[in-house]
Amino acid sequence: MLQLRDPDAGYRITSMQRLAAGGRWHTEAMRSYGRPMLYWFTRGQGKITISGSARGYGPNNVVFLPTGTMHGFSMLGHVQGTALHIPRALASEFPDTALHLRLRNKSQQAEMAAMIDALERENAGQLAGCDRAMAHHAGLIAIWLERNADLAERPHDNGAAARLSTAFTALLERDFRTGANVSSYAAKLGVTPTHLSRACREASGRSASRLIADRVHFEARKLLTKTDLPVNEIARQLGFGSPAYFTRAFQSETGATPTAFRRAG
Repeated sequence: MLQLRDPDAGYRITSMQRLAAGGRWHTEAMRSYGRPMLYWFTRGQGKITISGSARGYGPNNVVFLPTGTMHGFSMLGHVQGTALHIPRALASEFPDTALHLRLRNKSQQAEMAAMIDALERENAGQLAGCDRAMAHHAGLIAIWLERNADLAERPHDNGAAARLSTAFTALLERDFRTGANVSSYAAKLGVTPTHLSRACREASGRSASRLIADRVHFEARKLLTKTDLPVNEIARQLGFGSPAYFTRAFQSETGATPTAFRRAG
């Protein structure tokens, strides 16, 4: 089997506790998904980086991310909440920009909690008409986001450094499989590598090279755990010059060889 075991067709609803139990790379490493994402943080706090721009999150925060939005988030202590992977077929029903809402109004908090709970119950019950019911529940979330979009913080509207970091992460998401380095991305953006790294660090707390490594090695981990692709093919797909170079880079990043990481599950 060479295909991902988790295609982007259906719903996936995961608790923050379960995400955290899988290791920090499941949350902190830069990644994107081929479908929209919604994070509902109900307790705890941390920092979330969206399209190269970082900001804090706390209890009763909703973060919506359109398909292909690069992001990662840290957890400070015990964080509770839900990660909702929305089917790709419903992407057009949702906003086309990232939204971060801090819900201070009790009624808004109750509305979001009820909509997430309804989806979770339908997903767990798998009763007749479940797919249609879940599509309706997801549609209500899409309408809620549309109605409240004007209250949202847009994480990439925070000055020149954030705009450059956002442009960089868009290119990175497109080209991370090519093996391009910081100098290559900087040239495409018309800036020096030093300026690009400074802007990324100011906006996200991570250098440009760190963001590249994060994105590439998240994809490597995903391919190692969710496919049976040979290591040499993963190295080729991610733009490494040789399997040996990939193995050295992966071991430096994770502390394990690709084969050992795959065996550990």
